Amino acid sequence: MRFNDLNVIEPIMKALADKGYTEPTPIQEKAIPKVLDRKDVLGCAQTGTGKTAAFAIPIIQLIQQIDGDKTGKPIMRSLIVTPTRELAIQIDDNIREYSKYTKLTHAVIFGGVKQGKQVEKLKRGVNILVATPGRLLDLIGQGIISLDTIKLFVLDEADRMLDMGFINDIKKLLELLPKERQSLFFSATMPDNIIKLANKILSNPVKVEVAPVSSTAETIQQHIYYTNKNTKRDLLLHILQNPEIEQVLVFSRTKHGADRISRHLHKNKIKSGAIHGDKAQNQRQKALKEFKEGKIRVLVATDIAARGIDIDKLRYVINFDIPNIAETYVHRIGRSGRAGEDGIAIGICEPEENAYVKSIEKLIGKKIDVIDDNPFPQTDKPMTAAEKKEWEKEKQRRKQEFFANRKKNKEGRGERGRGRSSNRDSGKKDDRKKSDNKAKSQNTSAETRSSTEGGKNSRAEASKPAKNQSPKQNNSGKKKQKSKKKEPKTVGPRNRRALPSNLQNKYMWPLE
Repeated sequence: MRFNDLNVIEPIMKALADKGYTEPTPIQEKAIPKVLDRKDVLGCAQTGTGKTAAFAIPIIQLIQQIDGDKTGKPIMRSLIVTPTRELAIQIDDNIREYSKYTKLTHAVIFGGVKQGKQVEKLKRGVNILVATPGRLLDLIGQGIISLDTIKLFVLDEADRMLDMGFINDIKKLLELLPKERQSLFFSATMPDNIIKLANKILSNPVKVEVAPVSSTAETIQQHIYYTNKNTKRDLLLHILQNPEIEQVLVFSRTKHGADRISRHLHKNKIKSGAIHGDKAQNQRQKALKEFKEGKIRVLVATDIAARGIDIDKLRYVINFDIPNIAETYVHRIGRSGRAGEDGIAIGICEPEENAYVKSIEKLIGKKIDVIDDNPFPQTDKPMTAAEKKEWEKEKQRRKQEFFANRKKNKEGRGERGRGRSSNRDSGKKDDRKKSDNKAKSQNTSAETRSSTEGGKNSRAEASKPAKNQSPKQNNSGKKKQKSKKKEPKTVGPRNRRALPSNLQNKYMWPLE
């Protein structure tokens, strides 16, 4: 089947031809006709199969047919909500390419940047708005955006939206949207909570599914290394010695973990960058741009930040941390092998993640190839339930100790700053006292000289220790106490006192 067979209008066909697209992907082939028929759609397809075009193309066509010939300020007809800034920018870029031969206008809004330029564009009017939930609700609250004219509502990456805790934001948006609308849900995975939410929001939806739930693309080769936690980074360096890995996307479970991996790679002269939710928008965009341009070899990302990474011909993906949710693994490795290209996914598994691998294999319905040529094999065993409980207590204790010490250090710096200012004030007073006392000291100097001899004798008698008094004691009989230097408390892996001896060497790793 070709796009011509889907009754796509000429301006969009021309734009698709510019991109070299002639045949729709399976999700596009099934979803586009349903959207054009004004049906609510619940779409499920693995990442890299063209989900964005599956809803962007028919939305552009419907708005073009209704408002394309109208003059005056554009009316907002479609709202596309997505969880991350990167994905919002990617969708807006695709809409720009598909609609370039029409008169439609579009905009993207997201948090992390000043709203000025976004507001200016909105005031000029847009037909299609792509937004993240936070900034959208903020501008609605300011009275800048009204959803009264929305006819097409899209919730993209619905599963990730719920995982990120946006359920309350979604409920607020649904109350603000017109009741008479067409709603589309597109997601890489389809867990039960998404289906329940869809049944509440969609009206007689048509389910479009082109692959079994959370299946992996056949073009992706999957391999796994079993190692210990403390040798993961060494194993990563060993893997990157392969010259065929020109560029690779590395997934980390946490933000701090992503930064640590990136720093470790820099120390070993491997150009890398990290993107996650704590990074500023310009930092994330810069790292992503440099990765796409080939200026950095390794991009380390968290799951949330990776939603929106769309890089043509990216072949390698490494799971530095095996995800505890099997569907997340599918989405991660789907960053490679996109649109029929070959891909290679490599996992680095520590003992505590062995169970996650079994869950993943059960979900995808096949075994992952184990690499035997491993210079850092797994020798540790997973912790028992009691050991895990003890380790969680230890992590919590370390966390509390770390923040307590940090707070104490901040308070100490503040007191030193206040002390310096008070010393400056007291210094001025001391100078005035010295000048006042100078005259008095001159008047009493003669009397002081006359009594010197007597003073020397009395001091000599006073300095002699009593017969029963130790020379090390002062006149009051009290011993001088030596000030003991407090040993600094160690925080982190060196503090092993709270753990049983059998865990001290085995499970010491930095807090994630």
